Amino acid sequence: MTAQTDQKRPGSRRIIISVDAMGGDAGPSAVVAGIVKSAEKNPDIGFILHGPQQQLEPLVSRQRTLEGRVEYRDVADVVTMEDRPSHVMRNGKGTSMWSALESVRSGEADGAVSCGNTGALMALSMLRLRKLPGVNRPAIAVLWPSRNPQGFNVMLDVGADIRADARDLLQYALMGASYARNGMDLRRPRIGLLNVGTEQHKGRTELKEAHGLIAQFAETANYDFVGFVEGSDIPGDVADVIVTDGFTGNVAIKTGEGTAGLIGDLLREAFKYSPLSRLASVLAITSMNRLKKRIDPRRVNGGVFLGLNGNVVKSHGSADATGVSAAIKLAFHLAQSGFAEKLAARVASTVELTQDDPIPAANPDQDHNEGQA
Repeated sequence: MTAQTDQKRPGSRRIIISVDAMGGDAGPSAVVAGIVKSAEKNPDIGFILHGPQQQLEPLVSRQRTLEGRVEYRDVADVVTMEDRPSHVMRNGKGTSMWSALESVRSGEADGAVSCGNTGALMALSMLRLRKLPGVNRPAIAVLWPSRNPQGFNVMLDVGADIRADARDLLQYALMGASYARNGMDLRRPRIGLLNVGTEQHKGRTELKEAHGLIAQFAETANYDFVGFVEGSDIPGDVADVIVTDGFTGNVAIKTGEGTAGLIGDLLREAFKYSPLSRLASVLAITSMNRLKKRIDPRRVNGGVFLGLNGNVVKSHGSADATGVSAAIKLAFHLAQSGFAEKLAARVASTVELTQDDPIPAANPDQDHNEGQA
């Protein structure tokens, strides 16, 4: 089944998103429901769906919205959550995840989305798409609800690699700034480096070194560096981009998701406490729905793999149709904006300088605002 040109708007080019249909906890039915949501909202999206065609075709054929907008790549094997990335790299060629990335590599698709094993997806993405020249460690960037006018902050890395030295953190800052500039229309994003305090004498040596590097390249890369920030600033309005290592970032995002769920449970429990509280819940339903939407992790589901030759979005493994649709929307906007090409140009423009320049020595007596651009 191929996309029909008569369903396109005149003069538009359909963006094709390659979707691993088999990686999520909820199975292919949730993935298909997610692409239906996306297709209903956006006539300029087409899909390549990867997995057993015999299983996927009945799910798609029942959806009139998808008529003429889905192609299949019939592959039998699936990367499970238990599979080790090293094993998948050696033996994953017949899997839906490998196939989804291959469509991006070959140019058939403009971006890929998978709900599958994060480590395996990153390993295969680096194997098939390769890292951008000059990028040492790719990063996973997520959007975090915040008090900023744009409603979200960018945080990276949140789990691509638990290690990061000073130059890696600088590259995360460069990539995060590019993501915020292109994805959130922020002309000059503010970068914050996550630490245990804002004072310059605090933190590990690599953080102090990264502080100097990120400050040094603020003008070259067109961002403002606000210095060290704390965990409480992640959802705040001090910075637009929060830079950290993958271990810390992953713990933070999982804590945030758990806290959002806890708040929802506690509110429901509180409103059931008495007849009066139940009445109050009815009166406050509009405000409660607004709050629910604001903190719903599904709305910002999708971690972007930055530093690769192509757009790859990792959806949460337990994502439902709403979550899958959000990840597809993100992949669509990245592809539509030409983000991968812009990021490659940004990294290339600074990589020579970072390789040639020595790391500035951290000055523990320096005022913590002195590093701002």
